[in-house]
Amino acid sequence: MKSKKIVITGGPGTGKSSIIHKLEDKGEKCLHEISRQVTLEAQKEGIDQLFLENPLLFSEKLLEGRLNQYHEANALNSDHIFMDRGLPDVVAYMDYFNTNYPDIFDHTCTNHRYELIFILPPWKEIYKSDNERYESFEEALKISSYLYSTYRRYGYDPIEVPKLTVEERTDFILDMI
Repeated sequence: MKSKKIVITGGPGTGKSSIIHKLEDKGEKCLHEISRQVTLEAQKEGIDQLFLENPLLFSEKLLEGRLNQYHEANALNSDHIFMDRGLPDVVAYMDYFNTNYPDIFDHTCTNHRYELIFILPPWKEIYKSDNERYESFEEALKISSYLYSTYRRYGYDPIEVPKLTVEERTDFILDMI
């Protein structure tokens, strides 16, 4: 059975990971964001912020990892899988940073489709920076607009998740599927 792939996306600090964890608590199958893993692996190699120092290499690693997740979702025996970010997120960030990328990025996004996209809007009251999230809230606002436009460019109509409690946001998503 081919699993229905559902993306939870949004700018930095919008509550994606909290919702993914709540979905798991409710017994849903989820695949987690991999950018922190890529960042931490680079830090072990002495590169403090791989995305800032070599954005193309960082993005290639993200694209590869998210493509692996896409195929992993197809292999899981479930009618749907929630994914913390999708392939178009990589392109959105590259566009935000005005960084050129090879055609394979666009090709990969065009040829690997998701069934539903939920997008979390910027929310200043819950935004927090940390060691891996270096963006200011103002930058997070801009990134969010790139995410909206990138997903639309690939033919998606993202469903905006209202600013509610984590439980209510999770229930909103589950009610929509």
